[in-house]
Amino acid sequence: MALGGTAKKLQKVIDAAEQLYSKMNEVIERVGKVEEDLEKTSGQVDGIERELAEQRALVEALAERQGVDVEETLAAADLPETAADEGGDGDGADAGGGDDGAGTTEATAE
Repeated sequence: MALGGTAKKLQKVIDAAEQLYSKMNEVIERVGKVEEDLEKTSGQVDGIERELAEQRALVEALAERQGVDVEETLAAADLPETAADEGGDGDGADAGGGDDGAGTTEATAE
């Protein structure tokens, strides 16, 4: 009779292992999708940063032609603070340029 109890316990362990294996495969699949989304988003952000840099260069060139002091305009603008301005972790080094570029466009366009 002890052999029958052992077989039942072993079957329970096998069932639990199969469930765990199934869950692990689901997690692996989800992580793969997250990685794909992250790569796609990273590419989109890179493209947006490049476009923003191009726009900033154009706006600054136009401002210079019109005699507008870009640095003075930026200093006077009410720009939102970035993580770098607030003493963040430093990962947003390019983020400061991004906000300034948007602010420059708005300030110059008015």
